[in-house]
Amino acid sequence: MSELDHTHDPALTSWVHSANGHRDFPIQNLPLGVFSAEGTERRIGVAIGDFILDLTQATDLLDEEHREDLGHPLLNAWLARGPGAQRALRHRLSELLSDTRYRDDVEPMLIGQSEATMHLPCLIGDYTDFYVGIHHATNVGKQFRPDQPLLPNYKYVPIGYHGRASSVRVSGEPVMRPSGQRKAPDADAPVFGPSRRLDYELELGIWIGAGNRLGSPIPIGEAADHIAGYCLLNDWSTRDVQAWEYQPLGPFLAKNFLTSISPWVVTGEALKPFRVAAMPRSASDPEPLDYLRDQDAEPGLGLTVEALISTEAMRAGGLAPHRLSHGEAAAAMYWTVNQIIAHHTVNGCNLQPGDLIGTGTLSTADGEGLGSLLEISKGGKQPLTLPSGETRSFLEDGDEVILTARAEAAGAVSIGFGECRGLVVA
Repeated sequence: MSELDHTHDPALTSWVHSANGHRDFPIQNLPLGVFSAEGTERRIGVAIGDFILDLTQATDLLDEEHREDLGHPLLNAWLARGPGAQRALRHRLSELLSDTRYRDDVEPMLIGQSEATMHLPCLIGDYTDFYVGIHHATNVGKQFRPDQPLLPNYKYVPIGYHGRASSVRVSGEPVMRPSGQRKAPDADAPVFGPSRRLDYELELGIWIGAGNRLGSPIPIGEAADHIAGYCLLNDWSTRDVQAWEYQPLGPFLAKNFLTSISPWVVTGEALKPFRVAAMPRSASDPEPLDYLRDQDAEPGLGLTVEALISTEAMRAGGLAPHRLSHGEAAAAMYWTVNQIIAHHTVNGCNLQPGDLIGTGTLSTADGEGLGSLLEISKGGKQPLTLPSGETRSFLEDGDEVILTARAEAAGAVSIGFGECRGLVVA
């Protein structure tokens, strides 16, 4: 808490009245994103209440050394500057949006979020998805290996796989039901066709800021300086395709057809009041190897993450989305974000500004916090009954999944991530 400054002050308010008490974007948040509006090209903006401050128009009010990078239609160059520049920009934006002396100059630069179209914030060079949700790994493992749900390496190695950056899309992109090979356990041969076991995965995304040179690992004590911010991430998965194809090299077509993310980059600076301790390890767990020893006293994020579903029939009947999952992110993550970064680069792998990393599915130990339908329905054996009377083992055409995240702590103004939505279409 000693790292907090005046931009985190819970008494701070904005002259943008919708920001005061806003669920996601009070002045204590100030996330960056890329948007366009009618008659404009893509540009960088900052969310404030129900509005976006167009930083392309505001460059004359910003530090001269930052103007060029913030004038681009992507955030890569800006994120490469690292935490010092992010902190300086946050201080200036907080001043511009709280001090009424600037209102006459800044107010014409605001655009309603309802009038804007959001885009990917970065050109994503690489995307890696991890598997740090130990309860998810255990729940899934039990369905396939009841006697040994976790493989022997899980508590030694942060497991991950390289995904497909080209199919990462911003919230709202339709989820086209993918086709592939699938084989029932009692079938002699596979068949080809649309997936019958389409699923969501509730995850956090990590945006890389300043990268590292090829061959130069990032020490765990420096990992936080390479993290530009966070988003929500839905790693859509076809469980029937996945079960048939994943041996021996892991996920492929079951995962790479679409990954959805929320559009705003919520910075580490904004999340400082919400840092928490990591998941405690049991006495029987092995100690992390030296390069994975996280000395940060509060490496976790105090986020409540949730997933909701809205079916076509629910929307027609005026029913609100139904909550599928609700739980604490830190209670789901066996490995910290710092450990993810350190492990990813320990062999010399070079991360670059705008790279995206997923945490893996975040499921808690109790039934309220299961981050996928595969877990909720016990592999399809126990369908979920919705308020409309419909049942779901996996996603049907017309279903929309909505992910949210909220950071809350005593003595702090809560902030959110916005939404990550995806509607399944045939």
